[in-house]
Amino acid sequence: MAVNVPAFEENSVTTSATSANPVDVLIVGGGIGGLSAAFALAREGLRVRVLEQAPEFGEVGAGLQIAPNCTRILHDYGLLEEAKSLGVLPKSMVMRDAVDGSELTRLDLVDLERAYGFPYMVIHRSDLHHIFLHACRRVGVDLVTDARVSGYENTASGARVLLADGRADEAGIVIAADGLHSVARRLLVEDEPVNSSYVAYRAAVPIEQVGRDVDLSEVSVHVGPRCHFVHYGLRGGEMLNQVAVFESPKALAGEEDWGTPDELDVAFAATCPEVRAGIPLMWRDRWWRMFDRAPIMTWVEGNIALLGDAAHPPLQYMAQGAIMAIEDGWVLAKHVAARRAEDGAIDWQGALAAYEAVRPEHCRRVLTTARAWGELWHLDGVARLQRNTLLRARDTYDYSFTEWIYGPTALTPEEEPPMFSPIPLDSVDVSDLIGRAEVSH
Repeated sequence: MAVNVPAFEENSVTTSATSANPVDVLIVGGGIGGLSAAFALAREGLRVRVLEQAPEFGEVGAGLQIAPNCTRILHDYGLLEEAKSLGVLPKSMVMRDAVDGSELTRLDLVDLERAYGFPYMVIHRSDLHHIFLHACRRVGVDLVTDARVSGYENTASGARVLLADGRADEAGIVIAADGLHSVARRLLVEDEPVNSSYVAYRAAVPIEQVGRDVDLSEVSVHVGPRCHFVHYGLRGGEMLNQVAVFESPKALAGEEDWGTPDELDVAFAATCPEVRAGIPLMWRDRWWRMFDRAPIMTWVEGNIALLGDAAHPPLQYMAQGAIMAIEDGWVLAKHVAARRAEDGAIDWQGALAAYEAVRPEHCRRVLTTARAWGELWHLDGVARLQRNTLLRARDTYDYSFTEWIYGPTALTPEEEPPMFSPIPLDSVDVSDLIGRAEVSH
């Protein structure tokens, strides 16, 4: 099966100059997922090429939260100390109510590192991207820019891609890390991104421009009716990262121009002073509409495999999007290493089958939990009171809700830990809280 735009015709293909240098693996997409997978595979002695559609390798965005399931992999790669030198190791993560500002629950991130063996870190997205880019250069990955891939096709000896300018490139294996709007995904399923009707505004600004006292030892999350607000330090505390997310009435109404700055201001008008103080800092010339896709359990078509957002684009509530992509490459490389014969030949079909046996189920869990977590954060009315009561009852050192996600990345289905059991909101009696709220009004 092939996906081609335009049609992939044998006699119309002009061979790319890069194809004169044969590689074992061709990776489409030079984001964090593509570069981390390239590095993982090149460490195993494979010849790897990355095709990036932009004129240069780079990342757009602001901060990333990197949980122990990822810092564990960075340590395995020998990159953790470099990442720590560029990031921040916060001491706690605190969730507060965005309306009244009260604390709901917290994670002691110092104890979390003791529990899982590796730290929770926040880092600028471009810094993590540069770490992987430089690591790829050190191990000899062939990095190609201005290469927009418009088609994929399996061949008798591997797979190849067609570039928009008419060139082609091929390898024994093609890894499609081509993002939310993946062309390769159409090999496997005819689906479209799902619009959540939520939009994210971001800001990463020098700390001296903040104009208010901010505790940079914590990752702060304020959750509120149809909105939430996150902030934490970056680059050793020299910068403050902020994310403001809200449901767009214009999106719900079906309007094309949605998530605009006027909606941002309205969405946070009724929040607590700490949240409102951060809104003027948000970048207002760009915003990120929040889409995901329904989970799929098939990621491999012949010698072509999906990785990262091409396979599992999530909503951001679990802060696991980039992490899942990094995990994908680490798992694939481990299975490649385990299936290399003495003569160096690799059982690629076995490696891809093992990759597909474990990663889709894990990522399905993250995608569906992220959707549920987003609903939980944005509750209003009685449900908000029930959520707040449940969160306040949680012990700071209860890790039953993180065991399935922050532990070692599973290499086989048997290693995947069981999911946590959510507590139903309606199990909480908040009638006394409702009565007090009615009296106060």
